[in-house]
Amino acid sequence: MSLAVIQMVSQSDVLANLAQARGLLERAAAGGATLAVLPENFAAMGRRDMAAIGRAEALGEGPILPWLKQTACDLRLWIVAGTLPLPPEDQPDAKSNACSLLVDDQGQVVARYDKLHLFDVDVADNRGRYRESDDYAHGHRIVVADTPVGRLGLTVCYDLRFPELYSELRAAGAELISAPSAFTAVTGAAHWEVLIRARSIETQCYLLAAAQGGVHPGPRETYGHAAIIDPWGRVLAQQDQGEGVLLAERDSSEQASIRARMPVFSHRRIFSQGVQRLASVRRI
Repeated sequence: MSLAVIQMVSQSDVLANLAQARGLLERAAAGGATLAVLPENFAAMGRRDMAAIGRAEALGEGPILPWLKQTACDLRLWIVAGTLPLPPEDQPDAKSNACSLLVDDQGQVVARYDKLHLFDVDVADNRGRYRESDDYAHGHRIVVADTPVGRLGLTVCYDLRFPELYSELRAAGAELISAPSAFTAVTGAAHWEVLIRARSIETQCYLLAAAQGGVHPGPRETYGHAAIIDPWGRVLAQQDQGEGVLLAERDSSEQASIRARMPVFSHRRIFSQGVQRLASVRRI
């Protein structure tokens, strides 16, 4: 039940990125991994033609989906394909989603998650302004799927700032959660480890935080620090910068024990009566 998390420094050349990812996935498979998670934007970073890439993939004319299915089949590896641009199914001319696919070891797509929260923020770095909604449409549903290593919830990057999503995934039976990411160097240094450990602790899930870690076209610098976090919030493996493969085992017995000793989900309170707002406070 080995887990692998991949860190990359993807550039704008799709075929070069796929070749790099293949080598890293081969290392994961050789290390005994059953499931591997690629980072956000693993196939392209810094491109302004994401819509065209997504349309080509939807029409069966792009290289990414055939590569992904063949690689999973060749390596007998379940793969969470970070993100790639894909329009809604059967709507090749619609705006693409930032889509995370789960592909099984037979090369079949078994789940699709479209990123719910898009990164439309201002950051004090060289780029300054990020507007993912210029290129992508919002997703609309949570996704949890069965895998050989456990029940997997799918999320992406900026989703980490919205704990209610992770609570919903736990409620839907998630035992592991993937979070392929490309955090900026600035926001990553401030918040990355806090967020991935918090999402793991509160859900009592393994957090599989693949990452981009380096300098990309744009210009853009990503924080890296890909990690595997256990259900107690411990960092089992981490990579600071540059490409790399992280491996860890899922201990399902320990996870069950953590959940039994601290049954936080059975302790949750639902606030159905709203919030009482006080118009003024009288001081005596």
